This record gives sequence, structure tokens and C-alpha cells, in this order.
Amino acid sequence: MKPLRGLVPCLICLLLLVPLLAAGAEIGDYRVIKRPVADAAGKSYLAIRSFTSSGVPHLLVVDPATLASYDLPASSLRASTASLEGALGSTPYLRALERYTSGPHRLQNDGARRADRPSDGAYLTVDLCPSHRPFEKDIFDAAEALSKGRPAPVALMISGLWLEKHPDEIAYLKREITARRLAVTWVNHSYHHTYEPKAPLAENFVLTPGTDFLHEVIDLEQRLLAAGLVPSPFFRYPGLVSDAATMKTLRELSLVPVGSDAWLAKGESPTRGSFILVHGNGNEPKGVKLLLPILKSGHLKLLPLPEAFTEKK
Repeated sequence: MKPLRGLVPCLICLLLLVPLLAAGAEIGDYRVIKRPVADAAGKSYLAIRSFTSSGVPHLLVVDPATLASYDLPASSLRASTASLEGALGSTPYLRALERYTSGPHRLQNDGARRADRPSDGAYLTVDLCPSHRPFEKDIFDAAEALSKGRPAPVALMISGLWLEKHPDEIAYLKREITARRLAVTWVNHSYHHTYEPKAPLAENFVLTPGTDFLHEVIDLEQRLLAAGLVPSPFFRYPGLVSDAATMKTLRELSLVPVGSDAWLAKGESPTRGSFILVHGNGNEPKGVKLLLPILKSGHLKLLPLPEAFTEKK
């Protein structure tokens, strides 16, 4: 199969109708949309996916002011009078989508690399690439201790193969969320996260010849929803490697690309506003070793990733 270099709208409806059954709900009739909707109180959202969950119509919606995402029954929402060209177009979500998917494009670490505005903390992002190694639970223990009884905010950049192979770790994360010890932003990190050690970056990761980038994104979203996890409106490129065509696809999927200015294992140090990058899958212990003293020192407050793009209140 040739690589997909952009979305063809009529093709989406043909490709995304196969139901996906994982541990939990059956997800079917999955479609990419971009539709303003409102709840019973009149609050506007942007619906970016429609699907059925065990036969019941649902929408994946994003609050354009906060960038929080929700999986909601379609029956709880109605068409909104807000327009993409009007009030919604000036919201933090659509401004970020426009800004961070626009050119000029760079091969590595394109997109948002730190907070849009001055920040009093940093944003912990933990990559969960495919791996058979043990889970880095120490990261979450340290983050929870730093948050002092409040849910510790962390963005988990999760790949589909990691999700498939680590049901015990997912169960642990769900327990921590339910107990209000963690507040997780689930970020799409592609399904297969292909990596060829000897291939050049321009032909590696999601740019590997034969990669179907659309399905790398969409298949993982469905797997997350089937597991009861709500995808955020963010995407992290494997290896932080991208090109103009995949950025165009992300824009059409309404996903904001998230890079990093503090990949700890590469010697980058976090400051206020940084997107800290470490791997929680056992593949990069150097980053975890550097992170733990930073968290335990208490010098950097952890903040939820969506707040990096919103107005300071």
C-alpha cells in the first residue's frame, strides 16, 4: 500500500466503517467530521468524530476554549449556531490548530514545542512507544507526590501496540485516575510507531514508505474509545518526525501536533512553559533518571497539557 499523503474526504467515509472491538465497547461507523454542536445549556463544542459505541450514536467533541475532549451520546447534543469562521475560529483550539499545522515545515520537532504564553509550570509528556520492557511506574509516583493530594496532570503519548500489550498498566492508570491521583490527557502517538534504525529520518517513523498515516491515527482513536479512554485533540509524531503532507492530514483531522523543547535524554533542560519529554516504556531509562530529581525537587509545577494553549485566567 502506498503512503497516504493527505485526506480525501469521500474516501474517509469508505475507510472508517469497520467496527472495532477491544476490551469494552464496540466502536463502529467511525467518521471524521468538523461540526459545531451545543449541549442542553447552550455551550458550544466542536464535534470532530462521529461513531457508534455498542450501537449507540456518539460524538467525540472538543471544548474550543479549554481543548478538553469528551465522548458524549449524540442525543445529548444539537446543532450549534456558532460558526468555524466566526466565534469558534478565534478560540484557543482553532487558533492552535491553524498555527501549529502551518508551514514552513521542519522534518523533526515541528508543531507546538512549549506553552503559547508565559506559564508558572511545565507540562509532563510521557511517550509510550511499543515496548516489552517494564512500565516506568516511578514517573507517576513522583508526579503524584509533587501534586500533593491533587490529581497529577500528565499527558500520555500512547501508541496502539503499547496499548494492546499492556492491559495491566492500563488498568493501573485507570485506577489512579478513578482515585483522583492522576489526571491523564491521552495523546495519539500512532498505532504501530514504525521505526527503522538504519533508515534516514525522511523515510522513517510515519514517513516510512507504505505507511497509511490516516489509519495510524484513526485506528488508535477507536482502540482508545473502545477501552473507555477519551482521545485528546493532540498528536505526537513518533521520533518527532513529520512532513508537510502529514501536517495537512493532522489539520483535516483537527489534531494539534505536540513536540518538545525538553527531551531530557537528549540533554535538553526544562524551564517554565516547557513540554518535557520522557519515555515511560522502559526504552529510555536515562530520561527517567533525569526526570525524577526534577520532580522530587518541587521546583517545577506540573500543569495539564491543554492549559498550554489557553488564555491565562
